[in-house]
Amino acid sequence: MNAPVATPVLLREDADDIAVLVLNRPQARNSLSESLIAALTASLAEIAADKRVRAVVLAANGPAFCAGHDMKEMTARRSDADRGRAYFKQLMDACAAMMQAIVHLPKPVIACVQGPASAAGCQLVASCDLAVASQAAAFATPGVNIGLFCSTPMVALSRNVPRKHAMEMLLTGDMVGADEARRIGLVNRVVAPGAERTEALALARQIASKSALTVKIGKEAFYRQLEMSLADAYRYTADVMVENMLARDAEEGIGAFIDKRPPNWEDR
Repeated sequence: MNAPVATPVLLREDADDIAVLVLNRPQARNSLSESLIAALTASLAEIAADKRVRAVVLAANGPAFCAGHDMKEMTARRSDADRGRAYFKQLMDACAAMMQAIVHLPKPVIACVQGPASAAGCQLVASCDLAVASQAAAFATPGVNIGLFCSTPMVALSRNVPRKHAMEMLLTGDMVGADEARRIGLVNRVVAPGAERTEALALARQIASKSALTVKIGKEAFYRQLEMSLADAYRYTADVMVENMLARDAEEGIGAFIDKRPPNWEDR
């Protein structure tokens, strides 16, 4: 008898030039197991090298978007000789690398949130460039409630929302509804339940219609300048604009604007 085929923890469902990645551990509320983190990291690397892909939508199957780390998987390692220290360090490093891969991906990533996103799940949403949420979505960093402060989710959260809002979420662990998440800047758009995938894809297609080179330049510059002083940010982005101005797509886009015609992008 053949062994049963394992269900993939991550699915990819491309829609033309949009890569749709779908978290597929609904029975575990799409918690970030070691295998799911590895699958996301591998898929992001593939997408980075795939010139056909111009934008990414990150979605999930089941009622929850992502419940954070897989606590059962982590707890099982407490029986290690070092009480799990080495495993916890390796897992956190792998997760941090995956989150940064989203930020460094030369294509925009849009979170499509259909349900609760908590702890590292909230971090995943915050790490994406944009986010579309269903009215049924909710967001929390509830680690404080179980004695494990959401320190790594805090990195992405605090770079998305104002400090007081981030600290309230981190210190109380309370769930924030979709409308409140939009108000504080954690998500861009809120739609009726079931409409989030359509909305995310529409947003992705709008961005995909732009020059891929220009989007790549802009995304990289956006995140780099955020970490700089005001003067350094202006020096850096002035240099970026000079190089961008010399690109073929900038010449074409400006010419098309002057000529009142659609641009013909070559992504160079």
